[in-house]
Amino acid sequence: MTASSIFGTSSGLLHRFRAVPVDVSDLHDVASELLPRLATPRLHLALVRRPGAGTVLRVEEDERSQQVPLVDLADDMSRAGVPGTATGIATALRTWVARRPVTDDAAARRGIAVLDWADDTETEVGWTVVVVRGDLALPWAPSPAARTVELHRTRSAATGRAHDVSLDVRVEGPLALWSHRTVPVLATSALVAPELMLHRIVTAGLTTPDMHVVVTPQRPVVCAAPGVARRLAGQASEASVTMAWREVVDLPWL
Repeated sequence: MTASSIFGTSSGLLHRFRAVPVDVSDLHDVASELLPRLATPRLHLALVRRPGAGTVLRVEEDERSQQVPLVDLADDMSRAGVPGTATGIATALRTWVARRPVTDDAAARRGIAVLDWADDTETEVGWTVVVVRGDLALPWAPSPAARTVELHRTRSAATGRAHDVSLDVRVEGPLALWSHRTVPVLATSALVAPELMLHRIVTAGLTTPDMHVVVTPQRPVVCAAPGVARRLAGQASEASVTMAWREVVDLPWL
């Protein structure tokens, strides 16, 4: 993941020429004030001074633990074009903390089943569990300690929550588009119940007896007749997977 994608900022050439590098001491000052406010009984955030090796930001939550040298974090922020102001640094630091790994417990309590890419070549999709933090959806990677029964339980609960995600559906000619207003990947949560999708599409005014879906993770889900779906996928600039609605529920878990 690039620095710009982590912090959600522009990394354009002109922006980087104008940006003032993030100073490590300024980052330390902002972190010292902000981290106690972000911490929870389960989430521990600390600045740890290492003699002769600088300060690291340590994040601990349940079974997850990670740490990053402040100098590296400041460099990442600078490359991402984060403004070197207290406000800019605080915003980027909040984003960095929000993107921390998802714990097994958080996935069990708040996970939602969605579809994501199953391979780096973006040719196959599969089911995964994400936890929503603000407008971010973070994927869950089970810890080595997670038992098989816990995996099944978490995935089953995430599938149940997917039924309750509020989605927008609109019909445009021969297409039905499913989307989420703030977290794009949640659009695929509708696919846990394709029969209900069919019913809602018909109610919205589009009849597609042999509905196919065009899945592009992080984008709205398109439903259409087979020929229309394949034609749309062929014209798109982004990678996607097209399949019959009956095939969706049999996709593997990632």
